[in-house]
Amino acid sequence: MTQQLDSLAPAQQRALDSLLEAAKPGKVVALVANPGNGRTTVLRAAQKKLGGRWLGAGDMQGAISTRHPLAIEDSVFDLASRALADEEIVFIDDLNLVLRVVEGCHMYPRGNLIQLAIKSLADQAKATGRTVVVSTIMAFESIAFLAERVAIKELEVDDYRAVVSAYLAPDQVAAIDFPKVHRFARRMTAAQLRRASEGIRQRLETDAAANATDVFIDYLRSAQLISNVDLGEVQTVKLEDLRGLDDVLRALEANVILPLEHSELAAELSLKPKRGVLLAGPPGTGKTTIGRALAHRLRGKFFLVDGTVIAGTPMFYQQLHGVFDAAMRNAPSVVFIDDSDVIFEGQDPGLYRYLLTMLDGLESESAGGVCLMMTAMDVGSLPPALVRSGRIELWLETRLPDENARKALLGDLCAKLPSSMGPVDLEQLAGVTADLSGADLKRVVEDGKILYAFDRAKSARTLPITEYFLEALQTVRGNKLRYADAEARARARNPVRPPHFHMPMLMPNGEHADFVSFVTMEEASAE
Repeated sequence: MTQQLDSLAPAQQRALDSLLEAAKPGKVVALVANPGNGRTTVLRAAQKKLGGRWLGAGDMQGAISTRHPLAIEDSVFDLASRALADEEIVFIDDLNLVLRVVEGCHMYPRGNLIQLAIKSLADQAKATGRTVVVSTIMAFESIAFLAERVAIKELEVDDYRAVVSAYLAPDQVAAIDFPKVHRFARRMTAAQLRRASEGIRQRLETDAAANATDVFIDYLRSAQLISNVDLGEVQTVKLEDLRGLDDVLRALEANVILPLEHSELAAELSLKPKRGVLLAGPPGTGKTTIGRALAHRLRGKFFLVDGTVIAGTPMFYQQLHGVFDAAMRNAPSVVFIDDSDVIFEGQDPGLYRYLLTMLDGLESESAGGVCLMMTAMDVGSLPPALVRSGRIELWLETRLPDENARKALLGDLCAKLPSSMGPVDLEQLAGVTADLSGADLKRVVEDGKILYAFDRAKSARTLPITEYFLEALQTVRGNKLRYADAEARARARNPVRPPHFHMPMLMPNGEHADFVSFVTMEEASAE
C-alpha cells in the first residue's frame, strides 16, 4: 500500500498550494522541508499540475560524472540551463545534495561559485519568463537570497492521521489516538510515520485485542526515537530497585517522568518536565546510577553528555549541539549531563551561555520540552548564572547512606553470594561503615570476595566471610584517605574553584528558601 501523489497530508497540501501560487514566470522558488516530510512528493504533485522538466539526483550525478570533479557547480548549471531553454518550468529535486558538498564542505575550493551559478540560472529564468523550482532541506546561503521560499511545516495531528491512513486499514486508523501519539512524539516526519505504520501493520492484523495506540507508541519508542545512548552498554537498573531514595525518586517521577509518560494528563494540565534539574552530592552517592535508570526507563527520550564528549576539543560544541538538536526533535525529553562540574572547570563562558539559552527556551518551543539534568560533586564549580532559581527548578541532594540504608544495600549485595561462603553479619558491617558510600560498600564486598577466593585457591584455612569484608574495608577506607589527601594538595596548588554557595529556590507555595534539599541515601547500584 503506497501513498498516492494526490493524497497529501494537510501540511503537504498547504505547501503545494503555496508552491503553485509562487511558481510564476521568471521566478526561482525553493521548497524547503526537514528530511522525510515529503519534499519530493510535493514537488512531483506540482509537476503533475504544471508539467515541465524533472531533474533528480540521477540526472545531476550523470552530468557531474562527465566533468572535472572540481566543476560540480558548472555541471549542474549547464544541466539546468539546457533544460530551461527547452521547458517553461524546470523542477530540480534534492539540490541540497549538491549544495552540501559545494557550499557546505570546506574542502571544496570553489564553494562560493555555486552562488554565481544559481544567480546565472535565476537571471536566465527572469530574462526568458520561465520558472525554476528546487527542493532542499534547508535555506542554504546560495538559495536564501535568490529564491522565494515555500516550507512544509512540521506535521500536526491531522497530518499524522493522513499519513498513517495511507498505510493502515480504516479500522486500524480509527483505533489510534492520534492526539496522544502527537503529544508523545511531536516532530515525527512523514517517512518515520510511514515506517511505523508498516512496522505495526502485521501485529494489528494478527492481534485483534492489541491496543493500536499503545502498539504505535511502543514502536516509535523502540525503533524511531533513537537516543545517543547504546542501552546494551549501560548497566541495567530500575528506579524502583534503588534503595533509600524515596524522596528523590518521588521528585523525579513527579517532575520529570510523569510529563513524559502520561501525555493525556500532561496535556490536560499543561505539564512539562522541569527545565533544569541538579543532582548534587559526594562521589558514589547515586547520581550516575539515576542516569542509568532513566536511560532504560525513557529510552528514546534520554540523551547523554558525559566524558566521551570532551570539553575544550574542536568538536565539543558540535557534539553538544547535536545532542540538544536530537533531544528537541524527540521532545519532551531529557538531556543528562554527567559530572557537569568537571566539564565546566576551566571553560570559557561559551558553554554555559549555550546552556542558558536552552534553559531559557530561547531557541524554539521544542526547547521548552527538554529537561536539562546535571550531576555535580562540587556545586561551587558551576556558573552561578546557570544554577540560579528559575533555571534549576529542582535541586536534589544525594548523601551518604545512614545505617539502615547501609544494611539494606549490603543485604542486596550479599544476597548474590553463593551459599558456600556462609552467612554475613550485616549488622556488624553496617555499624562500622558510617563513612562509606554505596560505591564504597560495593567495593568492600567485591574485594572481600577476592580475599576469600585467594585463600580458597591457596588451600588455606578460610575465615568467616565477614572477616574478609572487614579486611577489605580497611583497604577501601585507606584508599579514600589517600584520595582525599591528594585532592587537598591539588586544591592547594590550584585554588581556582569558588566557594560553595547556597541557592535561593522557589518553594511550591511560592516562597523562597535558602536551599531545597531532597535528602537521599545511597542506592543499590553504585556509580
